[in-house]
Amino acid sequence: MRLLIGAAVGTLFLVPAYGLAQADVFRLDPCDPTIIYMSRVGGLISCAETGHAPDQYNLGVIYAEGNGVPEDYGEAVRWYRLAAEQGHASAQNNLGLMYTEGNGVPEDDAEAVRWYRLAAEQGDALAQTNLGFMYGNGDGVPRDLVFAYMWFNLSAAQGNETAQRNNEMIEQIMTREEISEAQRLSREWIEAHPPGGN
Repeated sequence: MRLLIGAAVGTLFLVPAYGLAQADVFRLDPCDPTIIYMSRVGGLISCAETGHAPDQYNLGVIYAEGNGVPEDYGEAVRWYRLAAEQGHASAQNNLGLMYTEGNGVPEDDAEAVRWYRLAAEQGDALAQTNLGFMYGNGDGVPRDLVFAYMWFNLSAAQGNETAQRNNEMIEQIMTREEISEAQRLSREWIEAHPPGGN
């Protein structure tokens, strides 16, 4: 008698079951990040189409980077926007980047600032840094070193080294009064936005 032994490593195969076991299979959340799909993009699209913001964001990243799919900035923007409109901070920041660079959308610094601000107000350190850049350069907003410093300061407080270096550079061209005002604004922002949203 011959035995055929097969092994599947790292792959979950769901087979039809009957009774309670079958009912449990259908109760699984297909958007649960612990479920592994044969096709990562296929699983993400399935969940993203149901409105799952984290998967919409992840699809945006995949299309922007061409990771397993052809690079497509238009698709990246579409998925980022869907997640961003639900308040997903990383998607808002990345959508801002798309507008800053003109990838998949016409370059529009004012629109970039809008998306950076939405993410920055949620405490996203990268968005705070990007918003600081916009204020420091006067892109999409009037140039304002006080606000640039404030946003860099908030981001640096979360460990963003780029923001820290930018603060050190703009301090060289700011007055003591401007630095003091920026630090006051930073403290007020932190008081109004405590960690954990309390």
